Amino acid sequence: MQKLLTRITDLLHDDKGVSSIEYALLGILIAVAILGGVLTLSDAVKSTYQLIAARMP
Repeated sequence: MQKLLTRITDLLHDDKGVSSIEYALLGILIAVAILGGVLTLSDAVKSTYQLIAARMP
């Protein structure tokens, strides 16, 4: 029983997972920024392609 309590205490004080969480949050932030940029530019790109398609013979 003491061995189990010692193991649980060690797991609670372990800091190895903190870096993983930080990298995951950073990855999510980058993904949200890319998605926001794509959504912002999508209408402009669509209208440009429609303009080019309209001018093609």
